[in-house]
Formats: sequence, C-alpha cells, structure tokens
Amino acid sequence: MVSTLAFAYFLSKTARSEKLAVPLLNIRQADLALRSDNVFLLRQTGFSPDLLLFRDQLDLRALQQAGRLRLTLVDHNVLPSADRDLEGVVVEVIDHHLQEREPSPTCPVTVEMVGSCATLVTERIIQNAPEILDQQLAQLLYATILLDCVNMAPAAGKVTPKDSQYAAALEARFPTLPPRGALFQALQNAKFDVSGLNTEQMLLKDMKAVSGSLNLAVSVLYITLEEFLQKAELEVELSDFCQKFGLELLLLMTISFTESKEPIRDLAVFSHSATCREQVSQYLEQARNPALNLCPISSPHPHITAYQQGNTLASRKKLLPIIKDFLKERDRGGCLGDVEEEESQVPPTPMNSLVEGCPLDDRLPCISAQALEEKFRKIADREVD
Repeated sequence: MVSTLAFAYFLSKTARSEKLAVPLLNIRQADLALRSDNVFLLRQTGFSPDLLLFRDQLDLRALQQAGRLRLTLVDHNVLPSADRDLEGVVVEVIDHHLQEREPSPTCPVTVEMVGSCATLVTERIIQNAPEILDQQLAQLLYATILLDCVNMAPAAGKVTPKDSQYAAALEARFPTLPPRGALFQALQNAKFDVSGLNTEQMLLKDMKAVSGSLNLAVSVLYITLEEFLQKAELEVELSDFCQKFGLELLLLMTISFTESKEPIRDLAVFSHSATCREQVSQYLEQARNPALNLCPISSPHPHITAYQQGNTLASRKKLLPIIKDFLKERDRGGCLGDVEEEESQVPPTPMNSLVEGCPLDDRLPCISAQALEEKFRKIADREVD
C-alpha cells in the first residue's frame, strides 16, 4: 500500500504533463480492515485512511474507453487474467517479485529481488526528487522496509544490501525517525493481531490465488498451525471457503516466532480430493529450488496434510514459483489452462507493501469524478501520496 502511495506522489511531483497521478489500491474498500498493520501505520503517521482510493470505487474500463487511463504496476509485474484487457495501458512497472514481464519501449520495467518494493520506490525518489521527502513520507517508507525485511534481520532471509542501504539513507536524512526495534515491534504486533477475525477473514488476510488446471490459493496465517488445526468445525469452514471462492485446494502457511524472534513456519495442504492433496504434498516434499525441508506431523483432520517446515527462510514468495512449476507440469500431463496468479475470484489482501488484485463489484463505482479530484487534492495538500 505504501509503495503505491509514495510512487504516485513521486509521479505527481515529477510529471511533465497535466495528467493526474492517482494512487489506486487494487482491493475492495471493505477489505482494508484486514490490513491491520497498514491501517496502524497510516494512522501513526497522521494519514487518514479516508483519503484512500479503492478498486471498487473507480471504473477503469470507462476511463480506458475514454482514452484517459495509464497504469503503473507497483509491487507486481503482470496483470491478473481478469484485467488482461487493460494490458495496453500499462506504461511502467516497479516490483520486487520474480519477473514475468518483458520490458518494452513503451513500458519500462524495474524489477529487482529486494526485500521490499518500498526500497525501490525510496531509491527512485532519492535519485530523482529527494526534495519531496519529508518526515511523514520517510516514515511511511522506512516502516514498510522494516516490516517487509523483518527488522533487517539476516536470519529471516528477506533483507538485501539495497534494503539496508536505503533504510540507512532514510535514517541519515531523518534522524528523528522512530527507533527500528520499537517501530518494527509495533507494526508486527498490529500485523499479527488476528483477534476478532473468523476463519474466512484469517484466510483472506494474506492470500494469493493461482490457477491452471487446478484452482488453488496460498494463505499465510499469523498463528501457529497447531492452534489453527484445533479450531472447531475447521474442515467445514475450509470446505465452505473453497466452495465460495471456487478453489479445489488450499495451502496454509503459518508463521510465528520464538522468544528469540526466530521465525517458525509450518505448512498444511487441504483438499477433499485425495489425488490433488497427495500430488501437491508429494511435489512440495520433493521441491529443491528451494528445498522446503518438510517433516510430516499429525493432523486431526482427514483432508488436511500437515508439515513442519524446516526451511524457515522459504516464505510464500518462494513457495509460489514451486506451485506454478507444479501446475505447469500437471498441465503438460494433459490438463488444460495456463498457469497464472488468479486474483479475479477472491479478494486477497497481501501483507506486502502494496496491492495484488481483487474482483470488481458488479455495481457501478461509488465515487464521482468530482469526489476523486477532491480526494486527491487533499492528499496533495498534505504532501503525501
């Protein structure tokens, strides 16, 4: 989220035309509440969530048909299948995930496998428009880098030298930024607060869906697997969830921390199809790039296969390419469909810096052009985007 806000602000301050650079969050407005860490950070820095613009408030197709739409993809580099008709208006990409898009003369692509997309946005700002950085914007970027890179701890396997470089650059420019440890812990507490969430909300809080010959999703759960598996009526709730969102299989990746702040990751595979469940489980057990080092553990549910994950550095970012490879191999075995991240059926709420994708309502967007201009004017007046 922060990467989108900051990059749109950068574009609005450096644009050589009168075009309006608007930060659009590719989630439904109703799903913002699931991003507890984002909401906490915005409020901590004095940025009202009421100023945010969401996907279900803006009709992108109408703007495209009117010739008034240009898209910059931030924190992802390919459009989900439901938005492929918007491909012709993508003019730039800045992302830190595995590159799946080829650069073109009309669409420059910046993709670097750093720990946080906010690092790349910070780099762009410092190199091209350092004068737009103020305490508020710096704290938004700094906090996001810390959270994405797990407080810059090498043991977590997220931070890169460039992340460290630009976190230090922000600290040097703004010495009154909150201390790393205290800021990270406050954000981490907000991120891991699942109190009051039901099972569906916990699954949606940080989920990515992938489709090919098999429709599946990977949900990151901020709770121990043991605790999650003890939930009453869990299989019924998982079955209802999969039916609601058209999923045939659900991967549950849990993360918690030891008293010494070392990550603990566990993995579970849910499906009513024994064949699908066994195929995916076997492929994950045999994965080598990277090896997940899975150790089977007891599951109280017949349709859930559970594992301790020995490789605690293998986050979902590293798991997704394995899942895509599995689907490609499965497709070559005679099934139909291309493998792609599918975000049109489910409203995922990724915990990374920014947006992934979400479905559009069938209703018309509920924000007028005048309201949009007023919303963006208020953002610009505060000198934060």
